[in-house]
Amino acid sequence: MATASIKEQQVLLKTPLWAWHKHHDARMVPFAGYDLPVQYAAGVKAEHMQVRENAGLFDVSHMGQVIIRSRDNGDPAAALEKIVPGDICGLATGKMRYTVLLNDKGGILDDLIVTRLGENKLFAVLNASRKEEDIAYIEKMIGDLVQVELLEDKALLALQGPKALEVLERTIPEVSFKGLGFMSSKYAVFEGEDILVSRSGYTGEDGFELSVSKRNAEKLANALLEDGQTVWPIGLGARDSLRLESGFCLYGHDIWEETTPVEAGLLWVIPKQRRTADAGYCGAAVIAAQIKNGTEKKRIGLRPEGRAPIREGVALFDENGTEIGSVTSGGYSPLLEAPIAMGYVASSHAAAGQKILAKMRGKDYPCDVVKMPFITKG
Repeated sequence: MATASIKEQQVLLKTPLWAWHKHHDARMVPFAGYDLPVQYAAGVKAEHMQVRENAGLFDVSHMGQVIIRSRDNGDPAAALEKIVPGDICGLATGKMRYTVLLNDKGGILDDLIVTRLGENKLFAVLNASRKEEDIAYIEKMIGDLVQVELLEDKALLALQGPKALEVLERTIPEVSFKGLGFMSSKYAVFEGEDILVSRSGYTGEDGFELSVSKRNAEKLANALLEDGQTVWPIGLGARDSLRLESGFCLYGHDIWEETTPVEAGLLWVIPKQRRTADAGYCGAAVIAAQIKNGTEKKRIGLRPEGRAPIREGVALFDENGTEIGSVTSGGYSPLLEAPIAMGYVASSHAAAGQKILAKMRGKDYPCDVVKMPFITKG
């Protein structure tokens, strides 16, 4: 085990903020091939509440940032719509869309956010664990129509929380971000460099993601943390509990190649005009059939009774003792002060209000099926 651990550490990648994390006394762990902070001295619960009440800064530089251009200098959106179900052609410059990359069975290869930077230029953020496979798949499927460039000289920071706007406008006072709508982006200048600022994030809070060069990443992080109180650095632990409270999927856990957007409760990523078998994207026929006939399984939210969290992999049963599914994400909600979870069960047991059982160490834990998100803001 010790030999394997040393070998694993030797091959872990580092983001441009690796030394900065160490300086802030982060506890580092392997994640998606990178050595990343799981928490800092305050701990996961305190970091979680800091983001809900003030603001937090996440290093998400391990994620893949790519530019997609048409090979004939036209609009690459039409080509991308062959492998994603979202309306990319309809994006105005500066607007963003959450969508999913699909295989021919309607299975989700990744979830991603696409931004239109111009008539012939798209920007996309891919999951770290999938970026190489995603790029290979895009090139295989539409590579004769588009070029994909991985931006290896960029870092990505996520500033999240109700005070994120206040902090960003203090850090970059030359630009106002008040009028920047959710899922919109614009350029700003920091240290003489154009950085892409997007009003987006994956915590359920207001916030921004900032694509900045590696050379200026630490300067920007320090500037955002300037007063030492309003913004804290936040690790992977709180990142996971925040997204779970908000009911957001984590790729490889709540969605994967064998789940479709319909099963995952992500039908909202598919506009109505693209819900037909002849919509022209991979897996459209499978998805149209599921919309019409229903699915055998569905993603659900769970509120276990008591205070014991139920974790990924825990089996779920109906009242007769028949296994009907399993948990894909679970933990303790610092805001609700209660356990929460999500998973997949047979569609016959997926309606809110149903009672099901989670079995752990031979004991049954009653759970209520509930609608997500688990929390509401505002």
